[in-house]
Amino acid sequence: MSEVAYRGEIRIERVRGPVRRAWLPGEAEPVTFGVHGAIAEHYGVSPEEFPPHATTIDYVIAAAAG
Repeated sequence: MSEVAYRGEIRIERVRGPVRRAWLPGEAEPVTFGVHGAIAEHYGVSPEEFPPHATTIDYVIAAAAG
């Protein structure tokens, strides 16, 4: 069996409501996750209460497409 090639060290903090902050390797500043558009509408999240941010699924799609 091979040795582990990479183990991600990631810290995630819940800020409030759908907003999360993640410290990712290779990034100097934390990344903010939230909801926007149809996703916010689906969950009943008001853009006035929680400003739009990319969702975790947006990052997954971008990573898979890249």
